[in-house]
Amino acid sequence: MRRNGSDSTRVFRKQDMFLILFFLIIAAAGLLWLYAGRERGDTVQVTVDGTVIGEYPLERDDTIRIEGIGGNNTLKIRDGQADMTDADCPDKICVNHATISDVGESIVCLPHRVVVEIVSSDGETDNADFDVITR
Repeated sequence: MRRNGSDSTRVFRKQDMFLILFFLIIAAAGLLWLYAGRERGDTVQVTVDGTVIGEYPLERDDTIRIEGIGGNNTLKIRDGQADMTDADCPDKICVNHATISDVGESIVCLPHRVVVEIVSSDGETDNADFDVITR
């Protein structure tokens, strides 16, 4: 005597495969849409306490020591990505942040008032999609 759901030899039906394929196509289209709209930046802009202290090209590997308010940070640029590799702040949230490379992405160290942001060559961030009300 067999009970419902106790059959361990259940075989996928044709409709199951179509459903799985449908969801895989939807997921792939979503990822494609997500990454298609990204604009790769070409400049890293470093700001301390609201003042721009430097702009560095992403195409050149470099290590920059940033003197923030009350402490220091180390920014490493390599392979077209910027990463905060060291900071003497207590929480180290900026060090644990992922690398950035797209326009509008940023790494912030609040204790030292340091902002590292990816901008395009004309100095614009990715705020062109917003109007006055949403800013």
